[in-house]
Amino acid sequence: MNTGNPTTPPESPDEPLDALARAIAAGEAQAVPQPDGRKTKAAGDGLRKAATKSARTRAREFAVQALYQHLVGADDVAGIDTFTRDLSGFNKADAAHFDALLHGCTDESADLDALIAPHLDRPLGEISPVERAVMWIGAYEMLHCLDVPWRVVINECVELAKSFGGTDGHKYVNGVLNTIAPKVRQAEVDNDRNRRA
Repeated sequence: MNTGNPTTPPESPDEPLDALARAIAAGEAQAVPQPDGRKTKAAGDGLRKAATKSARTRAREFAVQALYQHLVGADDVAGIDTFTRDLSGFNKADAAHFDALLHGCTDESADLDALIAPHLDRPLGEISPVERAVMWIGAYEMLHCLDVPWRVVINECVELAKSFGGTDGHKYVNGVLNTIAPKVRQAEVDNDRNRRA
């Protein structure tokens, strides 16, 4: 069995998981090989290390997964909520913020879609469910979480899209949320831009 460098090709089908676990534990920024030769991200190469994540960041991560389930499977929100709370690591998340995001986004989904849709370059139905869930979170936080600065909302959503979305999904999310911010938080955005000018 290969127990050395995680970039060395695996000798057994279970070894990529062992290599990934070692890479995450060590905080290494190395790609981990898969049996088919592909390489996947380990904790250090662009993803925030688990130890540095805030409880709210973790809540957003669980919320995007729960919203994805809702969008793709049209599952009952109460069932999704229960399932998500049983996932490993949920105890480190801000449960109140998770509740606000999951239930707020699903309850206000039509309003959030109406806010987002004019800023899209394609029909809403063609947007990836991951990017849609991330944009729901961003729009919801801009509307209801006024204690979170608009730039932080966008940054957190970009990080979610990088972690869970497609290759360039984070760029799309960034562009859309940057056009929504001045409409939802005009005074805050203007003050911020004036200070930077």
